[in-house]
Amino acid sequence: MLKNIRVSLVLLLICGVIYPLLMTGIAQALMPIQANGSLITDANGNVVGSKLIGQTFTDPKYFSGRVSSIEYNAAGSGSNNYAPSNPELIERTKKDVAAFLVANPIIVQAAVPADLVTNSASGLDPHITPEAARVQVPRIAAVRNLTIEQLNQLISKHTEDRSLGLFGEKRVNVLELNIALDQVK
Repeated sequence: MLKNIRVSLVLLLICGVIYPLLMTGIAQALMPIQANGSLITDANGNVVGSKLIGQTFTDPKYFSGRVSSIEYNAAGSGSNNYAPSNPELIERTKKDVAAFLVANPIIVQAAVPADLVTNSASGLDPHITPEAARVQVPRIAAVRNLTIEQLNQLISKHTEDRSLGLFGEKRVNVLELNIALDQVK
C-alpha cells in the first residue's frame, strides 16, 4: 500500500506539476504571443480581444462577423450542428438574411455571402471571407464618410492567404479590420 501511495505521489508530481510547467515554459519561450492567447490591442495598447475568438459588432459603422449561436462565449464553444433541412436553422437563417438586408439595403438577397448568416463549427470563428467584407462596404462608406476605394484597400491589406498556401480559404479577421478602420482618417 505504501508503494502505491509513493507511485501516485511521484506521478502526481511529474504529470501534475513538472510536465505542465515544462510545457508552459517551452510555449512561452517559442511562441509567447500564441501562448498568451493571441491578444489584440488597440492604438492605446488596451487589450480588445483575441485573434482567435470572434466578437459581435452591431454598430453599422463596423464590419460584421459571422453569426454565433453561442454569442462567442469560448467557455461553451460549438454550435447546434443542424442539418441544412432543419426548420430551426432555415428560420434563423431567413431572419439573419432579412436583418442583414435591412442593415445593407443596397445588397440583394442573392448576394448575401453564406458566412455572414451561418455559424462556424465552433461558433467562435473571428474571420469572414473578403467577399463578405466587401458587401458591407457601401454601408460603412456611407456611415463613415469614406470612399469605397479606401475600404476595399483596407480589406485587401487585411486579407490573410490560405494556411500554408493550400488549406482553407482567404479570410479577413473582423476585429483587426475594425481596429484598422477606426484608424482611417
